[in-house]
Amino acid sequence: MSNSTTICALASALGKGGIGVVRVSGVLAGEIAEKMLGVTPKARYAHYGSFFNKDGDEIDKGVALFFPSPNSFTGEDVLELQGHGGILVMRSLLEATISLGAKVAEPGEFSKRAFLNGKMDLVQAEAVADIINASSKQSARSALRSLSGKFSGQVNALTQSLIELRVFVEATIDFSDEEIDFLASGKVKQKIEKIEIDIQTILSAAQHGAVLREGLNIVIAGKPNAGKSSLLNALTQESSAIVTDIAGTTRDVLNETIHINGIPLNIIDTAGLHISNDKIEQEGIKRAHLAIMQADVVLMVFDAQDKTPDLSILPSGVDDTTILLIKNKVDLTGEAVSIENLEQKIQLSLCAKNSKGIDLLRKELLEIAGLNNIGEGVLLARKRHILALESALTFIHHALAQLSNNASELLAQDLHYATKELGSITGEFSSDDLLGEIFSSFCIGK
Repeated sequence: MSNSTTICALASALGKGGIGVVRVSGVLAGEIAEKMLGVTPKARYAHYGSFFNKDGDEIDKGVALFFPSPNSFTGEDVLELQGHGGILVMRSLLEATISLGAKVAEPGEFSKRAFLNGKMDLVQAEAVADIINASSKQSARSALRSLSGKFSGQVNALTQSLIELRVFVEATIDFSDEEIDFLASGKVKQKIEKIEIDIQTILSAAQHGAVLREGLNIVIAGKPNAGKSSLLNALTQESSAIVTDIAGTTRDVLNETIHINGIPLNIIDTAGLHISNDKIEQEGIKRAHLAIMQADVVLMVFDAQDKTPDLSILPSGVDDTTILLIKNKVDLTGEAVSIENLEQKIQLSLCAKNSKGIDLLRKELLEIAGLNNIGEGVLLARKRHILALESALTFIHHALAQLSNNASELLAQDLHYATKELGSITGEFSSDDLLGEIFSSFCIGK
């Protein structure tokens, strides 16, 4: 892809630092390099010298690197100016490149150009942002695996298998007048079933990766004064919420994020669920219901003295949500800390105030996340990847049904749709709207 526009941006963090980097990419990068350095830089060599503005005034001294097309990050001519990391210096360098014909890059435009110029696929481009935003060693390693092409390689291998199978099926349609039924041999079914298993395997790894990237949304719910805020404080090991003996202390949702073995857990403490005439409490309860409806896991906290939880206070429509029963304040009843299965729900007996039993809860949350033992197969994935894999799997199920009905044309069509869904992951089939949405979340200098 050729682009006549040359872009520039600060590629290092904004603010004061020992070194700051300005990046330029496009057809004018070489010309800008000559005018700002006073010499023609040698490709892929570090050039130390002065940086000048359009009027010939010296801005700074530093190191310049020039990468001619196509051997650069973006696939275009790229210039990197490494100067002293002062705000004024970096601003002056940016203004100098702009005065020489460059324009300020949009968020993610460097990575977008790398994708459009075939330097990386869409999964790898997204992995660049994921590495930058990684909040744990596990998520950084998983993002690096995606950047190295492991995720793309698996998807591309599946796509190739689908294409080969579709070619065979369409060939049988051309020979439909022959007496031999190529689809009846059983080989096609075996290949489709193999593809089905492979998609399910990648989907499972992607779902785990999505939890690793986005975290598990956990909502603490229950009646007033059940110890919800104490549980939040015990999990975060901080005084995040006000704890008193007065019921209804929490009137809004409180958000905290913790990491357990590198897994981000987004914990939300909510207002006590009960009937109230107080308008402020009513709004808090309304927000609590909304948070519960959007939760991956609900920690249903109840006082051990109440013996059993009152699940009727939960909003309707949470049947598919994982609900963990938290029997709190066992210090008041003399019960031991424990975990047990009760009517298809897990119940933990603990004392949040003294943090007794919190380790059991942390372990159980990791079990629910499915990431207690993170393997090397986990790939940092996004919601769109999972949706595409699920859609492809649906078309594969349709294809098996069409095969059973001996509907060759419909079988070929379903294989085509499945291929297209997988292609959307790596960017082989991507709309401009999708690309805009993806790259708009990137850093300016990436």
